Order: sequence, then structure tokens, then C-alpha cells
Amino acid sequence: QVQLVESGGGSVQAGGSLRLSCAASGYIDFTYCMGWFRQAPGKEREGVATIRFIGTSSAYADSVKGRFTISTDYGKKTLYLQMNSLKPEDTGMYYCAAERLSRCTVVAGDFGYWGQGTQVTVSS
Repeated sequence: QVQLVESGGGSVQAGGSLRLSCAASGYIDFTYCMGWFRQAPGKEREGVATIRFIGTSSAYADSVKGRFTISTDYGKKTLYLQMNSLKPEDTGMYYCAAERLSRCTVVAGDFGYWGQGTQVTVSS
């Protein structure tokens, strides 16, 4: 079992920055992929960025490329998402996810372990 706890959400103005963290516990190793997903009210959950837990093979949604950076600290079992140049359309609940995958995807259905989420609100 893998447990995930997100933190770092908040409210910012457009153009601002936030850094999300996800602390993992339980058994998790280099075979796992970890990712950030988000869900806005009335919309489906969408992939934001994923990365292999050892810090390789990252992938991003087109909407966040060049603005968001995903990273890991394998020793601390922590996943991060640095979000810069935030836009109102980035608003939503952000979820951390983990799964043992042969290839890290940005497809929510591929991930079985989920955190409770942290809210990000970007005002114009």
C-alpha cells in the first residue's frame, strides 16, 4: 500500500507561483511512476505531469509545458510540482498519484494510488 499526502495549494493571482508537495509513505520504489493530476468543477480529472520516482522520464500536458516542473526527492519520498506563470484556467483540485508502470503516462486511469488533493485557485 502507498499513502500520499499533498500540500502547498493556495490562492494566487495570475502570473504568480506555487509549489506543491506530495509526501509518500508505504512501499514505493524506482519502478513507480508518480504524477500530478487536476480537476476543475464540472470537468474530468486531467493529467498535468508525471515522472518516474527516481526522477527520470517526465511527461507534461501541453497546457503546462514551459510553466510547470515536476521533480522528486527519492530519499525523502516526496514529489513536487513547481508552478510558475499561473493562469486562471489552472484553478482546480490537484491530486498526487502513484502506480507501478512500465511507462509513465498522464492518464488518470493508469494510476491506482491517490492523495486527497490540495486546492489551487488562480484569480485574474
